[in-house]
Amino acid sequence: MARVGHDPYDDALRREILRSERQRMQMLSVVLAILLAITLTAANFFPEFTRRMFRGGIAGWEPLVMAGPFLLYELVALFVLSRRMAADKDFPRIARFANALIETSLPSVLIFELSRHMDATTVFSFWPPLLYFVFILLSTLRLDFWLSAWTGAVAAVQQLVLVVWLVPLEIGSEQPEFSLLFHLSRIIVLLAAGIIAGVVAGSLRRQFENSVAAAAARDRVTNLFGQHVSPAVVDRLLATSSEPESEMRTVCVMFLDIRGFTATTRQRPAGETVALLNDFFAEMIEVVDRHNGIINKFLGDGFLALFGAPLEDPAAATNALAAARGMLEAVDAWNRVRPQQTLRIGIGIHIGEAVTGTVGSPQRKEYTVIGDTVNLAARLEQLTKETGSRLLVSTPVREAMQAAGDGGPATDLGPMAIRGYDEGVRVWRLA
Repeated sequence: MARVGHDPYDDALRREILRSERQRMQMLSVVLAILLAITLTAANFFPEFTRRMFRGGIAGWEPLVMAGPFLLYELVALFVLSRRMAADKDFPRIARFANALIETSLPSVLIFELSRHMDATTVFSFWPPLLYFVFILLSTLRLDFWLSAWTGAVAAVQQLVLVVWLVPLEIGSEQPEFSLLFHLSRIIVLLAAGIIAGVVAGSLRRQFENSVAAAAARDRVTNLFGQHVSPAVVDRLLATSSEPESEMRTVCVMFLDIRGFTATTRQRPAGETVALLNDFFAEMIEVVDRHNGIINKFLGDGFLALFGAPLEDPAAATNALAAARGMLEAVDAWNRVRPQQTLRIGIGIHIGEAVTGTVGSPQRKEYTVIGDTVNLAARLEQLTKETGSRLLVSTPVREAMQAAGDGGPATDLGPMAIRGYDEGVRVWRLA
């Protein structure tokens, strides 16, 4: 049964670890297959060589009996792991330790079998003991310190048992191959290799965790704000390491609408309409991004942009105005280049207090702004149709312009009746 209700970060990390474990099994399967192929070839096609190497030689089927079961086991384990990954199931931790024990026993089996064809001291100088290091090295892909340390410990203990069992040890022997200290030094190296591999595995795991955490945080921002946030804003949001709080804050709100676009859609194919909107919005979004704003919502043939939220911006009003002017310039350039797709826009901007925060359900949340500031900005955008204007702003925005030393032309349209307001609202036309 697939896992449900788990932290997406934990699930992503778990999948990365399982992918790394599968890669380890695949590499080990290849190593075992190559080893089996070489030994089978030597035993069956070079009998004279094997007779010189081993007492009485080795039968052609013996490599298959010694290494074949381990390769088969590895392929079955890889199949089981792949099936569990496809079902989004984890691999039990106890099974991982058991798997490490079985895998690391291959060199021990080879050492024991070869001791029947060679002097035991010669076997420990041959290549089978070196396989322990292959298993220890690949254990780093388990991304678990204790599994790597366990692999090193299994290798060390099994080699110690085999040495005591097969080699006639002598205390204080002048021949290294019969000295216990000689073999103990090799065993200590196996233990140390397991610990070192564990440290490397832990480091790799932390890198995985950091990568997954960064991806999860970026996904959280994308899910919360949609795909309408510039990379620079995303990086600043990630730096906060927390979800934006619900609060009352000063925010500059901009509404943009394409004039008469709904009517023109009846004259164009759907695909052409969507392509036109995508091309046009791409230019508008670039302007908003450049002035530290975010596109909070797309509204069919328009959008709502925010300045000063979710990140505080003391220059929110001037940034919004600069963005609006940049968009008007972009529209003029658009119309010069595309006379067959001429577009007209209306923009309304207001700054004031608004409630900001995330709303929705645990499955789907969205950052939003609520309040009179948003409503008035929307009304100003609608007024552009009645007044024949392209850019209308409220008095607070006009005052922010003057405070910033922006003496650009502005026409006072006086108090205007706006739906939802008992008294007239003073409106300024900038374009």
